[in-house]
Amino acid sequence: MRWQTTAILAAILIAVGAFYYVYDVRMAPEREKEAARKGRLWTIEPADVNEVTIRRSSDTLTLKREGDRWQMLGPVSARGDRGPIDDALTTIVTAKIDREITAQPASLADFGLDKPAADLTLTTKDGKQLGLQLGAKNPTGVWVYARERDKPAVFVIPDSVLRDSTKPAVDFRDKTILSFERKDVTGLDLALRDDALSLNHVEKGWRITRPRALAADNDVVNDFLDKLQNARVKEFVIDAPRSLEPYGLERPTRVEVHTGKDKDRATKTLLIGATDDKKKGVYALRTGEQSVMLLPEDVWTALPKTVAALRDKTVVAFERDKITRVDVENPRGAFTIVREGDRWQISQPEALLTDQLEAGALVMNVRNLRAQAFLSDDASGLARYVGSPQVKVTLTEKDAPPTTILLAPSTETRGSQATAYAGIAGRGPVVLVDAKALTDLGKSITELRDRSVVGGLDAKAVKRLQLTRDGKAVLLERQGDQEWRMLEPTRRAANAGRVDDVLFGVRALKWKEIVAPKGEDPARYGLDKPTGEITLFRGDGTAIVTLMVGKKDGQRLYVQTKSAPTIYAVEAGQLELPKIPEDFQG
Repeated sequence: MRWQTTAILAAILIAVGAFYYVYDVRMAPEREKEAARKGRLWTIEPADVNEVTIRRSSDTLTLKREGDRWQMLGPVSARGDRGPIDDALTTIVTAKIDREITAQPASLADFGLDKPAADLTLTTKDGKQLGLQLGAKNPTGVWVYARERDKPAVFVIPDSVLRDSTKPAVDFRDKTILSFERKDVTGLDLALRDDALSLNHVEKGWRITRPRALAADNDVVNDFLDKLQNARVKEFVIDAPRSLEPYGLERPTRVEVHTGKDKDRATKTLLIGATDDKKKGVYALRTGEQSVMLLPEDVWTALPKTVAALRDKTVVAFERDKITRVDVENPRGAFTIVREGDRWQISQPEALLTDQLEAGALVMNVRNLRAQAFLSDDASGLARYVGSPQVKVTLTEKDAPPTTILLAPSTETRGSQATAYAGIAGRGPVVLVDAKALTDLGKSITELRDRSVVGGLDAKAVKRLQLTRDGKAVLLERQGDQEWRMLEPTRRAANAGRVDDVLFGVRALKWKEIVAPKGEDPARYGLDKPTGEITLFRGDGTAIVTLMVGKKDGQRLYVQTKSAPTIYAVEAGQLELPKIPEDFQG
């Protein structure tokens, strides 16, 4: 091929590529827009509209765009709800004419256009005004008769235009109670009828600054702010009432939410009045506005009304991972657990393996103590309420002095529930807590011990299992990860689920009592002649453990391992020996 031909083909290819780029890439969005506009009443877009006026038989609705928001100018002056307004405006602006009914109607009354159901005026950003009148629905009810103002032709458009144009004005009002960004909130003032509370947001959460400096309950404050931000007005009750007294707003609770700091500080204020039990709400008014609102009753419920409700109810604050030692004294004895790396170990009265879940739960039970009432903020109430403690828990935190929590039974109740007294030794406070704390922190050393009969068993490491029962024996071997095969008394596939039941039963076996620490009198427990034995083997043929099963006594079953003399009592339902070989047959 000559170079001239190659050059011509290259030029053609470039031209085709350029045409494709311009036509299919650059011009495609505009073509799509043009296709979408085809058949529309108007060619403008919703974003081009700056003001909407809709005259209806009941009122005249006027909405004006202000930046990225809408303001309702009539029938009342109020903030507009951007979502419903934008949706309605899109329905109106993008409406397409289905067909023209008549170019010169003899009578507008035939189409309900002599007294329009809605008379719309759209004002665009460049000042142009577009008018549309909506009449009656056509016989099918799918379309509505319409005409452009000052033009005679009558046509039909979707009835959704009429639907959105005749919605009640309240549907377009902003139902946000107070508009603010949570991340920007720096303070909160509550002017109650009998008290005044102030809070500031600091790095670690909320603090009460008035009437006195105290740590605040972050959950209580955040829950109230969540309600203010996310709850919606249930009803706009009345605009510009003659008196606020019927709504309890003549002496309201005043809520001020502060955002920003220094020169950027701004305040949003809400006045809260009386509750309405029938409507399940509370009356409120935003400062600078005249509309009495009905808010959901949970906004009033979430409002902290006293210092006691607002203050932090944590009895003792600490970081769980920094606790290195816990000393417990209670009617069931005394013990000490210490942290070694990321594990707990019983160190006193003797070194014992520890149940990590139980030890961790003990620490969390202390951390989760919450005050139901404050009896004294300092040490003055200690002698009176916890002078003779039933439970004493001392926490030692890394690089900090120990903290001791004292607990004693109480005769008081809260919400018909029993309580206990709790206090921090040497400094207070003294508080009421749930009586359950006496049980949660009254654990015995036995409950904190690792009560596994076979400790640290990895079920996946077991490659063979031998089980005997009533003189019969079965030997099983793992095939891959999930399957098992019977080797004796016959060679065949085994029921893998039943084998796993045995394995996990052995691993989960927990003793309730040590009945014979040194294995004394095995015949008493049926372990001189066990009714069954379970032996687990590693891949190299060495035994991991042999568990001997003795007799059953009511709900107690006696077991022992061959590697240790101790005889344990376990719950009988924890381990059931399968029938051999029937239960293992696949």
